[in-house]
Amino acid sequence: MSWPAAAVVAAGASAVSWRALAAAVEAGRSVRPPEGPTPEEIARDEGFWWHVQQAFTPDRSLINLNHGGVSASPAVVQQAMRRHLELSNTAPAYVLWELLEPRKETVRRGIASLFGCDADEVALTRNASESLQILQCGLPLARGDEVVTTDQDYPRMLTTFRQRERRDGIVLRTLSLPVPAEDPAEVVARFERALSPRTRLILMCQVVNLTGQILPVRDVVALGRARGIPVMVDGAHAFAHLTAPRSEMDCDYYGVSLHKWLCAPHGTGFLYVRRDRIRDVWPLTAAPQEMESDIRKFEEIGTHPAANTLATAEAIDFYRAVGPANKLARMRYMRDRWAKPLLAHDRVRLHSSRDPRFGSSFATVDVRGIDVGKLQAHLWTKHRIFTTAIRHAQFEGLRVTPGLSTTLPELDRFVEVVDAVVRGGLPAS
Repeated sequence: MSWPAAAVVAAGASAVSWRALAAAVEAGRSVRPPEGPTPEEIARDEGFWWHVQQAFTPDRSLINLNHGGVSASPAVVQQAMRRHLELSNTAPAYVLWELLEPRKETVRRGIASLFGCDADEVALTRNASESLQILQCGLPLARGDEVVTTDQDYPRMLTTFRQRERRDGIVLRTLSLPVPAEDPAEVVARFERALSPRTRLILMCQVVNLTGQILPVRDVVALGRARGIPVMVDGAHAFAHLTAPRSEMDCDYYGVSLHKWLCAPHGTGFLYVRRDRIRDVWPLTAAPQEMESDIRKFEEIGTHPAANTLATAEAIDFYRAVGPANKLARMRYMRDRWAKPLLAHDRVRLHSSRDPRFGSSFATVDVRGIDVGKLQAHLWTKHRIFTTAIRHAQFEGLRVTPGLSTTLPELDRFVEVVDAVVRGGLPAS
């Protein structure tokens, strides 16, 4: 039995909360050899990951391979949310505003610690869309001003800028990216070619939601800063997934959904704005003038539940207990578990890089000659395997996004079904 599995047993095999997991990790530190196991070695330890899986409450009558859209929360997070919600309803006006709202500062500090910034640069929002739309609608852009992004950016963000085109007369310019993109210099060059004297803002993903592509954020930020052009970064698929802190990107603006990779309650997110930029951004909903330089002006949305945000504290603890590097290694291990056997077929290709510099832990796979919509429907209707069909002007395929609750037999079943389709085609309906 390897050290993590043994440590879990020593901590109490019946416990399935994050506290048992944290105790297991801590116990493991005392028994492992001086050099310690690498995250890649831990990624293969099924004894350790069994306990992580048990911390969730999945429906095993189906195989969920779309954890990228919205992830499940561990049971301890669900319990905390229910606890805060029930307390809210005992005396709502008093409990919400006098007891629970002040506690959000603990969550703010926790997020700031993970991201590597000051707590007064973190606004607590409901998702990445809200975070980014605060910037998209709140930054001063005039008629004729240009915004540059890629045609692989998140649809809602493209829709937001297109509304500003209609409303304010700004110009949205989109560039295409290689698929996959494994030459950072080429990506930066494409951004540079898209810039003009009228460019006022760049929007880019840290991780592209369509394929898991990692983009060279720091290099594009440097490109923009040299020209006085700020870069807003969509970190929805990067925060608590990759391990890069803010200092590695040096960005001014960053928006996140915490219900994706952090496994926080649904409807939680955050917005980072560098301190000296806060004053320049108008909030989506009005805030008093005295809050102009206060990051909390972006939270002036009226009465809303505190339970979701407060339970994020448990999600942060759970993420730390698993270990950021361990989680990323495990997720990449699971990606390769399904991708490698399928890539043995000539008709199968990935639109995602498996190079850790350019590819994250989820990927989009295409079977030549098989319509992706029909393949997705076959997987679901015949086998109860839930995936995401991706259709883009440049490519199409199935996006496969396991989560921490996903088991290896579930991935093997996915491979088995797709392998049968590759060999024999889709069955007649």
